[in-house]
Amino acid sequence: MAIPEGSEPAGAALQQFGEVAEAISGTTKKLEKTALLGIYFKQLNDADLARAARYFAGHQFALSDSRTTNVGGSIISEALSQATGFSSEDLAPRYVRLGDAGETAYEVVKEAKLGTQAPGITLTETESLISRLSETRGTRNKTTLLAAVLHRASPLEAKYLVKLLVGDLRIGLKEGLVEDAIARCFSMPLPEVAQANMLLGDIGEAAVRARKNELANIEMRLFHPIKFMLATPAADLSDIARTMPAEFLVEDKFDGIRAQAHVKAARVSIYSRTMDEITHRFPELIEPLQSLPTDAIIDGEIVPALGERILPFRELQKRLGRKTIGKDLMSEVPVILVAYDLLYADGRVLINESLEQRREILNRLVPHQGTVRLSIAKAFREVTTLDDEFTSARERGNEGLMIKSPASLYKPGRRGRDWLKLKRAIATLDVVVTAVEVGHGKRRHLLSDYTFAVRRSEQSNELLNIGKAYSGLTDAELVELTEWFQTHTLQEFGHGRVRLVEPGIVIEVTFDRVQESKRHKSGYALRFPRILRVRTDKGPEDVDTLETVQRLVSQNASFSPGLGETPNIP
Repeated sequence: MAIPEGSEPAGAALQQFGEVAEAISGTTKKLEKTALLGIYFKQLNDADLARAARYFAGHQFALSDSRTTNVGGSIISEALSQATGFSSEDLAPRYVRLGDAGETAYEVVKEAKLGTQAPGITLTETESLISRLSETRGTRNKTTLLAAVLHRASPLEAKYLVKLLVGDLRIGLKEGLVEDAIARCFSMPLPEVAQANMLLGDIGEAAVRARKNELANIEMRLFHPIKFMLATPAADLSDIARTMPAEFLVEDKFDGIRAQAHVKAARVSIYSRTMDEITHRFPELIEPLQSLPTDAIIDGEIVPALGERILPFRELQKRLGRKTIGKDLMSEVPVILVAYDLLYADGRVLINESLEQRREILNRLVPHQGTVRLSIAKAFREVTTLDDEFTSARERGNEGLMIKSPASLYKPGRRGRDWLKLKRAIATLDVVVTAVEVGHGKRRHLLSDYTFAVRRSEQSNELLNIGKAYSGLTDAELVELTEWFQTHTLQEFGHGRVRLVEPGIVIEVTFDRVQESKRHKSGYALRFPRILRVRTDKGPEDVDTLETVQRLVSQNASFSPGLGETPNIP
């Protein structure tokens, strides 16, 4: 695909955006991806540059903009149906085959219009459509609005309109690569571009500022979530010894909701790891945060707690599905915010200062007790002492340990080795697969998502579903199992997308904990299950029982395996 050099057009075409996206998807080389983006970005006027940068980063709006379109799969499917004349029954098997809503849109629009529709949608119109969808109320009205645009879209325009609405271009492009492309094409340092994007909450504005060499002296804009710094799992104690400096900090790893609190004057907003605002779910945190002596952005964990005792995560789940939180629920499931990092305070951005310095300031802002409290960070020199500390953390009701370098800078959205997490699954279970589902992305042609069950008892082989796992097996294993499941299907749903299968494949799964659940017939669910291996040596009559699961539930609060093992409960 050749992209002509030239003057900035008055309105960039969505068709050309799609052509660039196709070219980016066609290469696995990061430098080629950034080069293609850079050539494209240079052609655009400022307004279209901002739009294109946001869209290639996977954002419908700037991160600092809280609007959402609330357009899901059912609206997209119905709009495609109205625009093309294909029925929902026609669309379903195509989605199963292609595994991507955008690819499905491309195929049906191409067939419906036989390639005669001339492209004509601009990025300006795309932005207008997304804005109007966010303002439009009602499923029917949103569907009608989207269908009208899809009806006049070319196949490639339809493909990328749908991909933008789904929120995933699936072209092998992360936001970091978009930052890199901006830095390269406008000859600006990448750290300055990334910093501007973080401070502004808008990669589109960062791109325009980079073009104009205006990245200096950007002030932090509160009340847009900043990406969280992430920890890397530690393999074992020797891994920690190799990674950490002579002295390192150790905190409990809490089993709650990662939270980022923004505080300025009387205004408080709390954001989740998925960048959603969750302030309304935790009203008791607002007043303590308002009482902080300065403006701040705090990183921490919201956990259910009764005094000093941390409650099980399942208690917190009672609050997560509620639109309003009444006094009774607040009393039944009290929560605290444990603050363990500080990104901004008193007009200063702190992410480029050491954790030790950030903690020193945080210690002056946040009390050690109360509804908002400071985490306990202990200095360690010997990794051999972590075994006892891990046991103590589990006894306190927490998942394990966080190990951090005191010199670590805060790296938004990055998972480095300055922070390590040490936790162990409480057990493994042998379970049998009862249902399978078509995967997504590169696994869209495979049956890769497995629902699994345990037996009711040693005396009864009745199967009770207890969880669903998506990861752990290789592609080769999935290909082999897909063939088996296709020939051992009992019932199909959604044109083969979901299948009930004969209970013949036994797998071993690991998980973080067991919790009560009404979703499954067993009455329980496994949190974060992962497939360890296929147990070809076992049949469905050999899988674990509900009694084993119930024993694990009773052990959740006190069970703490050694740091070098993941035991199997017989």
